[in-house]
Amino acid sequence: MTTDTQKEIYREEAGELLADIETALLELEERPDDAEQIARAFRALHTIKGSGAMAGFDDIAAFSHELESLFDRVRAKEIAITSELISFTLAGCDQIRAMLNEAFGGEPANPYRARDILRYLKALFPAESVKESVKESVKESVKCDVLSVMKEDNLNTFHLTPNTSSLTYRIHFHPHADIFKNGTNPIYLISELREMGECKVVARLDGIPMLDGYDPESCYTVWDIILTTDKQVGEIRNVFIFVEDSAHILIEPIHTSGDTDEEGQYKRLGEILVERGHISSDVLEGVLKKQKRIGDMLIEEKIVKPGVVESALAEQQHVREIPKIWREAEKVSGIRVDSEKLDKLANLVGELVTLQARFLQTVVSYENDELMAVAEEMDRLTSELRDNTMTMRMVPIGKIFSKFRRLVRDLSTELNKQVRLSIDGEDTELDKTIIEQLHDPMVHIIRNCIDHGIETTEVRRAAEKPEVGQIYLSASYSGAGVKIEISDDGAGLSEDMIQAKAIEKGLITPNANIAEKDLFSLIFLPGFSTAATVTNVSGRGVGMDVVRRRMEELRGSVDIRSKKGEGTVISLTLPLTLAMIDGLLVKAGNEFYVFPLPMVEECMELTLTDIDASRIANVRGDLVPYIFLREILEISGDVPMTCEVIITRSDNYRVGFVADQIVGQHQTVIRGLGKYCAKAREFSGATVLADGTVALIADVPRLIEAAKADEERKRTQSHQMKEMKG
Repeated sequence: MTTDTQKEIYREEAGELLADIETALLELEERPDDAEQIARAFRALHTIKGSGAMAGFDDIAAFSHELESLFDRVRAKEIAITSELISFTLAGCDQIRAMLNEAFGGEPANPYRARDILRYLKALFPAESVKESVKESVKESVKCDVLSVMKEDNLNTFHLTPNTSSLTYRIHFHPHADIFKNGTNPIYLISELREMGECKVVARLDGIPMLDGYDPESCYTVWDIILTTDKQVGEIRNVFIFVEDSAHILIEPIHTSGDTDEEGQYKRLGEILVERGHISSDVLEGVLKKQKRIGDMLIEEKIVKPGVVESALAEQQHVREIPKIWREAEKVSGIRVDSEKLDKLANLVGELVTLQARFLQTVVSYENDELMAVAEEMDRLTSELRDNTMTMRMVPIGKIFSKFRRLVRDLSTELNKQVRLSIDGEDTELDKTIIEQLHDPMVHIIRNCIDHGIETTEVRRAAEKPEVGQIYLSASYSGAGVKIEISDDGAGLSEDMIQAKAIEKGLITPNANIAEKDLFSLIFLPGFSTAATVTNVSGRGVGMDVVRRRMEELRGSVDIRSKKGEGTVISLTLPLTLAMIDGLLVKAGNEFYVFPLPMVEECMELTLTDIDASRIANVRGDLVPYIFLREILEISGDVPMTCEVIITRSDNYRVGFVADQIVGQHQTVIRGLGKYCAKAREFSGATVLADGTVALIADVPRLIEAAKADEERKRTQSHQMKEMKG
């Protein structure tokens, strides 16, 4: 009986496999002869089919079987990769998703769509020609010395890593003589086994008759396969699911990782033959008395055939080699963990970090060296636990980037434009929570890039630009966070159109002198769009508002640069994690603030006598402007005679923030500010100190923007005062 847990596991696995298929298909569109990507798509379809059948999703298994059969023919080079084939297979992936969604309570999948997809695919490749090509392919396989190829051990494409749950299986595959007649090629089945782990294959040719009795359309070969894998026996048997009635198949586990010693010793040849049932223990004992090599003696006595001995020797050698392979291989293992458990772990570690800081502060007051040593060791372990917990939550951004290949392909087809997507920085890591929240805003940005940015082929040709438009996705580390850039080489933003729309909506006055950056930022307002017509893709003025709001929720920022006729760059700056950061704790008046440590370059003292009207400090020859926290945050009280300047860097721009005192480094557990403090844009969150005091976490770029706005306000007021006096 299939449990809900098994079904949920299949749902997650199928989602990953479908994404894998899409990636392979889009790669094949650029490189149709890439055998690795063809095999990748085939393996994923095969697993979706087999696992679906075991998990009780018979409709999905049946549908994916048809797609798998198609790619089996592609692997056999009976069918060429075409744009139509890729399009219909992508549609098939969408149908499987819809069927899965229906199975878990979603909207019903359209059953006629599955039928239509298969009908269109079969129309592309008529069945009769396929049947004949399969028949000829099998004949050609027999004529060519494929059997000898199958005995080569350099065909393995799967490399097993040390795994205590791995087993070694003995697989006996004896196809019926007429197996070729239904279009089955045993070589493909054995190739699938090779992809599951370390595999040794022996083709036993003892049954091949002399030439006068040889039928080229009959199968005479028997295969013995020794496979070490972490797959379950059901997954191995699933390889043979469609030939169970056309072959004798025996699968039995024969060895676990503990069956050999350090030297790799395994059962003797005679023991293996007795275990397999080829000889009896009495016969073995009688032959051993003759003091010859047992394999040679058994063959001389005509007790067993040479192929049987060769197969047993192959098993012996394989199992002896496995420990050596494991010792030389890099140990890689992984487990699936529910995301809610990771979130709970992060929260618990956060509470532990806060409690540890409080404990360390308490111990300091006791002035006990032994107790202090224990507290410092606990502090070290807590910090290591925090770092490891945060690492567990980090996910390569390529996981989301790869999904946009399909989006670009579909949109460019729908809008009749030629667009190519380039990706860089896929290994850049972000907190999984941020990754999950990035999908929607990036979809809206890419839609706008293709719909409004990239021109049609005719327009690009007239502008002497490449006919194929480019969209670039890149990710890189930037200070305490990650910067994601989505850019295109399209028409760029039109300042005149944006300004006209803003005047029409009453957002600015006709004679307003507005900076380019501020003008571009208007496109993030709800309902703002310069599109002449609304399309299925964009034009309603909703998408960019979604981008802005999501960036605010993620404590990130968005910036636009554009040049008419050359393209647009949209930059998303995000924190690495939403859970914890290392910070520098400072004090201004009676309030505490935390500056993210990766953004802090250095600190320096500043006395009141050093302060001048320019508010610029000389930092080893570089002129760095500084800002008083007391002023921009409106903190009352007298400024101390000696202050501390925290030199920060944001977007290659250095700014100093003047605080009364630097308290020291602080492991900061980030807490949200809540809806009542949503307008406090200068702060990205808050943290609780050891004594229960709340400290606000500074958002350095926004603090700089606040200081600029404050300076502009003062300048305007001063100008107005002068005009009034004049």
